[in-house]
Amino acid sequence: MKEKEERINETVNSQRVRLLNFIRQFVSHDEDAEDILQDVLYQFVSGYEQIRSWDQVTSWLFRVARNKITDSYRKKKPETFSSLILSDDQEFLSLEDILPDLNSLPDSELHGEMIWERIEEMLDMMPEKQRQVFIWHEFEQKSFKEIASFTGEPENTLMSRKRYAILALRDGLVDMYKEMFN
Repeated sequence: MKEKEERINETVNSQRVRLLNFIRQFVSHDEDAEDILQDVLYQFVSGYEQIRSWDQVTSWLFRVARNKITDSYRKKKPETFSSLILSDDQEFLSLEDILPDLNSLPDSELHGEMIWERIEEMLDMMPEKQRQVFIWHEFEQKSFKEIASFTGEPENTLMSRKRYAILALRDGLVDMYKEMFN
């Protein structure tokens, strides 16, 4: 029993900040991010016995966090993907702009997993510089100014790469969205 508590505490202490930073990228209020984090950690503690591989506990935590983020979008955003389709002249795009509302779908959790898997596949196929800027900005919450300072690239170049990454992700998800919503 003591080993279980130690392992839970160690995991929570080592992953808490990373999870919170990840969640904050997708929610606008710190209170919401904290609530989602608490839900993830509660699910981790309550589902501890079902975890089969400790090598994959971090990916499990982030998968649960993604699902909880998606759930929070469903609760707060009544619009569907069709209302989020963006024009090509829009200045700034984020990952949130291309995630649909799956609330009305019967297999919403499955569809959410499919979308995240597809996003991960498309990120792997993306040019390295686009992928890296996207990951730094969306997942690690680095500002374009921070990224520019350690890469030596102009901020406008970085913003352009991020925009192309988002457009590529959006284009890559269109067929999947059509299947889900038709």
